[in-house]
Amino acid sequence: MSKKIYVGNLSYDATEEQVRKVFSKFGTVDSIAMINDRNSGRFRGFCFIVMEESSANAAIKALNDTDLDGRMLRVDLAQKREDRDSERQKSKFPDSGGGNF
Repeated sequence: MSKKIYVGNLSYDATEEQVRKVFSKFGTVDSIAMINDRNSGRFRGFCFIVMEESSANAAIKALNDTDLDGRMLRVDLAQKREDRDSERQKSKFPDSGGGNF
C-alpha cells in the first residue's frame, strides 16, 4: 500500500531530482508532484511524494525537522483535501465564546 507524503519548507530552487535523491534513501519513490504557482509558474516550496507505506514512514521519521539547503523540512503524511480545508476553516473562525452575530 502506498502513502502520500507532504514535504514543506523546501528551497524555491529545489528540483525534483534533488528531492528524489533524498527520499530514495528510504525506498522507491513512486511519484513526486512539485507544486507551482498557477499565475507565475514558480515553485511554491512544497511537494507531494508517493512511496510504499513502510518507506514513507521511515522517510517521515528520519527527515522531518532536518536541514536541506539551509531550510528545516516539514515532512508528514499528506492530509486529504477535505480534512485540510476543515482545519483551515476552524483557524479562520475560532470559537468566540458564544457571542451572537
